Amino acid sequence: MEAVLFCGIQATGKSSFYKEKFFHTHVRISMDLLKTRNRESRFIDLCIETQQAFVVDNTNPSKADREKYISKIKNAKYKLIGYYFQSKIEESLARNEGRQGKQRIPDVGLRATYSKLELPSYEEGFDELYYVELENGSFIVKDWNDEV
Repeated sequence: MEAVLFCGIQATGKSSFYKEKFFHTHVRISMDLLKTRNRESRFIDLCIETQQAFVVDNTNPSKADREKYISKIKNAKYKLIGYYFQSKIEESLARNEGRQGKQRIPDVGLRATYSKLELPSYEEGFDELYYVELENGSFIVKDWNDEV
């Protein structure tokens, strides 16, 4: 079975990428939808129990943030795939500016996430790792390069 973990600050295209690439094959686990860590954990547990593929569509900016998912996923013998979304703060702030209502994140929140951002690595337990750029509204996926 397969689990996908997204990493990157807000307004980098993670949820849009999910819709484009995984909507028909993977359950979406997102704090935007589930609102509490308890619900999130229970949904992940249910996916694992039923052998359902899933995507964790959260920012997961630091190694510590990712570890709570990675250990559970690896203990369940899932293949773990990571996607790091290019996180240029000025571009994300500009995209965020165009959001409406609850979709718009206060700039201070976006900057706070950016300040915690650590690049993912294979050493964390990923079986595959990719770098995603958003260019002219299209996603460009590249194999991971530690020099990103």
